[in-house]
Amino acid sequence: MRKYDEYKALMGKITDVYHTVALMHWDTEVYMPAGGGEFRSRQIGTMTGIAHEMATSKETGQLLDDLMGEGDLTCDERRNVELSKKDFEKQVKLSKEFVVQLAAAKSRAFAKWTKARKTNDFDHFADSLAELVKLKRKETEVRGYHNEPYDALLDLYEPGLTTQTLDTVFTQAKNEIVPFINEISALPKPRTDFLRRHYDKDGQWSFGVDILKTMGYDMNTGRQDISAHPFTVSFAPTDVRVTTRIDENDLLNMTWSCIHEGGHALYEQGLPVAQYGLPLGEAVSLSIHESQSRLWENHVGRSRVFWEYWFPKLQEQFPDNLGDVTLDTFYRGINTIGPNLIRTEADELHYHMHVIVRYEIERACMNGEIDAHDLPRVWNEKYREYLNVDVPTDADGILQDVHWSHGSFGYFPTYTLGSFYAAQFFHTAENTVSGMADSARNGDYSDLLKWLRENVHAHGRKYDPEDLCTRITGEPLNVKYFMDYAKKKFRQVYES
Repeated sequence: MRKYDEYKALMGKITDVYHTVALMHWDTEVYMPAGGGEFRSRQIGTMTGIAHEMATSKETGQLLDDLMGEGDLTCDERRNVELSKKDFEKQVKLSKEFVVQLAAAKSRAFAKWTKARKTNDFDHFADSLAELVKLKRKETEVRGYHNEPYDALLDLYEPGLTTQTLDTVFTQAKNEIVPFINEISALPKPRTDFLRRHYDKDGQWSFGVDILKTMGYDMNTGRQDISAHPFTVSFAPTDVRVTTRIDENDLLNMTWSCIHEGGHALYEQGLPVAQYGLPLGEAVSLSIHESQSRLWENHVGRSRVFWEYWFPKLQEQFPDNLGDVTLDTFYRGINTIGPNLIRTEADELHYHMHVIVRYEIERACMNGEIDAHDLPRVWNEKYREYLNVDVPTDADGILQDVHWSHGSFGYFPTYTLGSFYAAQFFHTAENTVSGMADSARNGDYSDLLKWLRENVHAHGRKYDPEDLCTRITGEPLNVKYFMDYAKKKFRQVYES
C-alpha cells in the first residue's frame, strides 16, 4: 500500500469520528430531550477527545512527515498532505485534556443558552459563557499569536486573518456604508406592513422547502428541521442538513433562513466526494462559506428577478395576506433598510453594523477588557452607538446568537467578509454566465449553481481564500464590488 493510501484511510477514520461528534451536536439542537444535556456533554467530550488523540498522535505526525518527503505525489495529493501537516501542527498544540474540557463546556453552555434565550434570562447563561471565554483565552495562549490574542481565533475560521486586516476592512466599510445609509434613510420608506401579517407555519414551511429544492438543494442527500438558531451541518457531501425557525408574524424570518442555509448546503453538497476526509474535500474557509450563503440570500433571494417567479406562488400560498400587494411593492418592501435588533433579520447595509458590534466585543473579551457578566450592558451600549436602537430584552440582544454558546469566537467577522466576497463573485458570474437573469425569472438557477460548483465548490481547500478570489475574479477581495452593488440597488428601490 502506498503511504498516501495509508494517509487517506487514516484521515477518513478521523473525519468519521469528528462527524459523529457533529451528528451529536445536530441531535442536541434538533431532537434531544431537554433532560439529555448532562450526558450528551460527556459523550461529546469523550468523542472529541478520541478524535483529537487520533489526529495528533505520534504515528499521524510521522506519517505526514514521511509523506512530505515523498516524490511520487500528484499536485493534489501533495496539497492535501501540506494542508494536513499545517492542521496537525495547529492541533498538536492543544492537549487532549483541554480539548475534552472545552468540548464538554461548549455542550453545557449550549443547554444553558437555550433555556436562557427562552426565558430571557442572561444570568442563567452568564457563568457558562464566562467559563468559555476563560477557556478560549487559554486557547489563544496555547496556539500563540503575533499581535493580539483574538488573531489566534480568527485564524481558526479564516487562515491568516488578523485584527489588523479587519480594522482596515471594517474602517473602509463604515466610512462608505454609514454615509450611504444616511443618504437612503432620508428618502420616503417603502410600504412593509404586509410582511408582519399572520403567515401560518405550515404554509411558510412548504414555501421554504420549495425554494430550497428549486435552488438545487438535493433532498435525497439533505433535509430541513426546526432549531432555535438556523444552521447547516454536513457529515459528507451525501448527507448535508439545514435547519430553520419560523415566526408566524414575520414572513421573511424563515424565507431568508432557508435561502441562507441553502447556500451553505449547496457548497457542502458540491464538495468532491472522492476527497472525503481530506483538505481538498473541505470548504476553504468560513468567509468563502459565508460568501455562498450571502450570495444566494442577497444577490439571488432579494433580487427582483427572483420574485418575478416566486411572488405569484407566494400570493397563491397566502392570498388573503398578499392580495392587495403588487410585485413592485413587495420587492421594495423586502429591501427596505432601517436599524433593527436582530442580525439575521437585518438589511444588507445595517447587517455589517451588527457584525462590527460582535467583533469589538469578542476582541475585548480575548484582551481581558470585559467581564462576561457585563456583556449585556456593553452590548446594549454598542447597539445604541452603532444602530441607534434600544435593546428591550436580553433575548433580543446578547442572547440572540447561538455562536458564543458553541465557543465560536472569531466567526462573526467572516459574515461581512463573506458578503464582500459574494458581491465580487456574483459580479463575475453575471458577466460570465449568459442569460442568468432570464433563467432566474423562470425559477432556473442551474447555470449559476454550475458556475459556483466549477469555480468554488470543486476546489475544496486547494487555494487560499485570497488566491481563490483572484483566480475567480482577477483580483483579491475588493469592497468596491459590494458598494457598487448596494448603491445601484438601493437607489433604485427607494427612488422608483
